[in-house]
Amino acid sequence: MYKIFIINVFFWGSLSLQAQPDSRLSRGPWRAELTRKDGNRIVFNFDVMDSAGRKIIYIRNATERLRVDDIKSEGDSLVITLPFFESQLRAVLTGDSLLSGFWVKRLTASDQVMDFRAHHNQAARFVPSATHTLADVTGRWAVTFTNPRNDSKEFSVGEFRQQGSMVTGTFLTTTGDYRFLEGVMDGDSLRLSCFDGGHAFLFTAKVNADQSITGGLYFSGPVARQYWTARRDEQASLPDEFSLTRMKPGQTRLDFSFRNLEGKTVSLSDARFKNKVVVLQIMGSWCPNCMDETAFMSGLYDRYKGRGLEIVGIAYERSTDFDRSVKSLQSFQQRFGVQYPILITGVSVNDSLRSEKTLPQLEKIVGFPTTIFIDRSGQVQKIHTGFNGPGTGIHYEQEKKVFIRTIDALLAP
Repeated sequence: MYKIFIINVFFWGSLSLQAQPDSRLSRGPWRAELTRKDGNRIVFNFDVMDSAGRKIIYIRNATERLRVDDIKSEGDSLVITLPFFESQLRAVLTGDSLLSGFWVKRLTASDQVMDFRAHHNQAARFVPSATHTLADVTGRWAVTFTNPRNDSKEFSVGEFRQQGSMVTGTFLTTTGDYRFLEGVMDGDSLRLSCFDGGHAFLFTAKVNADQSITGGLYFSGPVARQYWTARRDEQASLPDEFSLTRMKPGQTRLDFSFRNLEGKTVSLSDARFKNKVVVLQIMGSWCPNCMDETAFMSGLYDRYKGRGLEIVGIAYERSTDFDRSVKSLQSFQQRFGVQYPILITGVSVNDSLRSEKTLPQLEKIVGFPTTIFIDRSGQVQKIHTGFNGPGTGIHYEQEKKVFIRTIDALLAP
């Protein structure tokens, strides 16, 4: 396994070029663990099914089912390529009930690696050890995350739903949400986790009788960690999503030229966009909230393009390599059936000067996604930061209504 692992890290995708679909992966539920460097384990679940003579996997997080259909094997080794995020699970299949190996996520200049194990026929994410729960976290919470490296704080809103000991929910922030979290109340202890192929999260905390949550730890990926606390507050709220990103004083229009996935240069001044309402989606294939927004925007484009709507995705990828970015974005485009153009800025998402280099009329790109609404005359009318996806329930429905109202108003005669 060690030799196979080394080959895959430095020759990304080499096994999948030669491999054949695996037929030994057992159908049914699996419980998986990703082990961090500090020993904490981020748990998630997936189901294996047969489809058209081959195996497919559905990664489960609360009500979400993320389809994974690129599964290859060579000998005892299995390569499961996730549909987004330049990410793979690589493991040895022992018998038909144990997978052991690594989760590898490709970053800008290196690979992020975590130990991975999965056991067949284990459907539960967490098994409570207490005989009963001591709290019900259902409702809305004002949350504070603290970064121990610099003691900086970020405020968010937690929304949870509890049935018996089972808990689902998410955290809403100014730039989006933590998507579908799932876990348990075990006595007075709360545990929630999520894995979507690009991000691995674990939240733990104590829920107190005074309607507070203390001692919270937030683990992300192999090493990142933050602290969190919360207090129950049904009125907890975040800043207006239309107030966070602004044009520079005196600026009312955007001007850009970037290459699309076919290498052709596309500009906002092209005839295609003249006298059209244009929605710019600042995004990246690495971004889960962008994934949720794209699923919605793709359907929106099909619905409104006949009335004069154009949507353009403007991608900031991890790498400045054009071919690598094309490959990542093509997978993203195909999964959501995107018919509108996606352009590649050629500037890394981690570049501190990304705004100045690409859209200098903006004060700053605060978060991903950012959605810019432009009227038929080319004037920027509204800028929306973040996106509340389907994991946020009613907030997702409200978000969609806001987008639709905004576009309807711009399309009106």
